[in-house]
Amino acid sequence: MSRISEEELRLLNSFTRRALTEDEVYVFSVTLCDNEIDRDFERFTVPALHKLAELFLGKSGIFDHDQKAGGQTARIFKTWVEEDKTRKTTVGEAYTMLRAKAYMVRTEQNRSLIDEIDGGIKKEVSVGCSMGKATCSICGKSHRDLACDHRPGSRYGEQVCHLILDDPQDAYEWSFVAVPAQKGAGVTKAFRKPTPVEPALERIKTARTGLQLSAEDVRVLQKRLAALEQSESDAKAYREKLLGDIEKYLLFALPDVSAPQFLKICRAMDAEALQAMRKSLKTQADAALPPMLQLARTAPKTENQNNRAFCI
Repeated sequence: MSRISEEELRLLNSFTRRALTEDEVYVFSVTLCDNEIDRDFERFTVPALHKLAELFLGKSGIFDHDQKAGGQTARIFKTWVEEDKTRKTTVGEAYTMLRAKAYMVRTEQNRSLIDEIDGGIKKEVSVGCSMGKATCSICGKSHRDLACDHRPGSRYGEQVCHLILDDPQDAYEWSFVAVPAQKGAGVTKAFRKPTPVEPALERIKTARTGLQLSAEDVRVLQKRLAALEQSESDAKAYREKLLGDIEKYLLFALPDVSAPQFLKICRAMDAEALQAMRKSLKTQADAALPPMLQLARTAPKTENQNNRAFCI
């Protein structure tokens, strides 16, 4: 929960019928949207974010874009646009966010929701708004124009097509959702540069036909690829060790079986099956030819074995 200043409490109370005290409200910060290409291959322009900041002031927070009065749970009382000059988007712009502060009235009914927000369960959000322009990033034409046949998400040369959203007309609501279109949208304690958690892999999983990677994405993928190559090398060495043991035990357990043909079958098995085969053949080999100690030392015979403890 964010602490609320006297000025913020004044802004909050401009949306209430009576003045609420700090103890009566629960306040939290939220990132509504940004200028990064989202999962739907769309991105807001920075001027659009500034206009949306005006439009989202006073708008209700609901669930899953279900526009019913019973779902109203919070209201935005303050908005601003925040820029992170240390971070670049995939198109090379300074990463810019539309941030907001929202409030809820503390009641018995929403106590569990407040706990879920504090616990990071209810976090991701999505916005509902109307945009006047949706421009193709490839040809610059309106996506609504039939002359543009580029498909968002498809690759054209070195570029992945996406829609550039501008000229906001209206802002309807913002919702708590499970999977938002914009990866950076959600409840925040305070702004910080996100820790990269394999964003490139997530983009690959959600990509449709095209994919655009940043320099950081490439670095993460190169690191993961190096780790996978090492794991693959270790796995191959382990499989060869298992196959070698199987061939060795096969000579004693099943001497009449053709080793080359048997190993050909074994090479199609996974590691778990090879381990089971190795164990089975070793058991049979040990039974057919039990290990014997070749150079066992025989104990010297004495007439009275009970006195051996006193022999020098």
